[in-house]
Amino acid sequence: MWLKVVEGIAIPFIGTALGSACVFFMKKQLSRAVQRALTGFAGGVMVAASIWSLLIPAMNQCADQGRWAFLPAFAGFWLGVLFLLLLDKIIPHLHMNAQQAEGPKSKAKKTTMMVLAVTLHNIPEGMAVGVVFAGLLSGSAEITTGGALALSIGIAIQNFPEGAIISMPLHAEGKTKGRAFLDGTLSGAVEPAGALLTVLFAGLFVPAMPYLLSFAAGAMIYVVVEELIPEMSAGEHSNVGVVMFAIGFTVMMALDVALG
Repeated sequence: MWLKVVEGIAIPFIGTALGSACVFFMKKQLSRAVQRALTGFAGGVMVAASIWSLLIPAMNQCADQGRWAFLPAFAGFWLGVLFLLLLDKIIPHLHMNAQQAEGPKSKAKKTTMMVLAVTLHNIPEGMAVGVVFAGLLSGSAEITTGGALALSIGIAIQNFPEGAIISMPLHAEGKTKGRAFLDGTLSGAVEPAGALLTVLFAGLFVPAMPYLLSFAAGAMIYVVVEELIPEMSAGEHSNVGVVMFAIGFTVMMALDVALG
C-alpha cells in the first residue's frame, strides 16, 4: 500500500516537471490564447476534483448525521477558503500577466514573485492529494485506491501546462533554460512535501477527515476563483478559456467516476 501512496504523491510532481521541460523544446513563449486555454483547463480539473474527490466523500462519511451531513463539509470548506485568503495576504506574489504584485510589499524580483504565486496555488493541491491518500491508508470506505489515483492523475494533468506557463516566461525574461526548468519544477515541490507530511500523520487526521477533505476543496476553489478564472478571461474577449474549463471539468469527472 505504501508503494502506491508514494507513487500517487509523486505523479502530480512529475506532471509539473514534464510541463517545465517544455522550455527545452519550444522556441517561443506561449501565446496569450494558449495560456488562457491551459489556465481554463486547469481550473476545470480543480473544480471537478473539489466536488467528486473531496466534497462528496466528505459528506458521504457523515451520512449517519442525516440532514446535518453537510455541516463538516460546510465548515471545512470555509476554513480552506479563509486559509488561502490569509496566505494571499501575507505572501508577496505576482500572478501571470498581472502588473501589480499582491500581498505585502517586497523587493523580490518579478520572476521570484511569479514562482511564489504558482507555489501558493500548489499548496491546496498538495493538501488534497495528501488528505485523500491519508484517508485511503486509514481504511475509509469512501476513498478507494482508484479514486485516490484519479485525483493524482487529474492534478498531474493540470500541473503539466502549469509547469510550462511558469518556466517559459522565466526563460523569456533572461533565465537560462536549465534555471527556468529548475524553478518551474521546484514551484511544484510543495505538493509532494505537503502530501507526504499529511500521509505520515494520517492516524491523527482520521477523526477529522471530512473536515480536511472539504478544507482542501475550499482552498482549491479559492485558487480557481481568485486566480485562474481572471487569468483565463483577461484581455480581449475569448471563449477558449471557458471551453477548456468545461473540458478539464469533464475529464476530471470522468477520471474520478471511471477509476473510483
